[in-house]
Amino acid sequence: MTLPARLRTHTIQVEPYQGTGARGPVFGTAVPVTCRVEEKVQLVRSDTGEEAVSSSMVFCDLDVVIPVESRVTVNGRVTSVLTVATFDTAGRSRLEHKEVFLA
Repeated sequence: MTLPARLRTHTIQVEPYQGTGARGPVFGTAVPVTCRVEEKVQLVRSDTGEEAVSSSMVFCDLDVVIPVESRVTVNGRVTSVLTVATFDTAGRSRLEHKEVFLA
């Protein structure tokens, strides 16, 4: 299932993180993602267990692929993904989604 269209009012550009090359991080081609963005500063724990400050939270559909460390352009600002939380109810709820926390 997907988030209702009325909740997906923003579009961000995601350049998926693909790994590290000889010159640093390697990113894929930018992909537009329809989502909901909330500008909210909060403390989160990254996938490595470190505490980090997130400035924005993005709500998107479960089928959207946004790896940690991806580069994201939101509201004209380029930032990176700190961590991703998945809320999957095996189809029992219309509100299945991913929460993507941005630096």
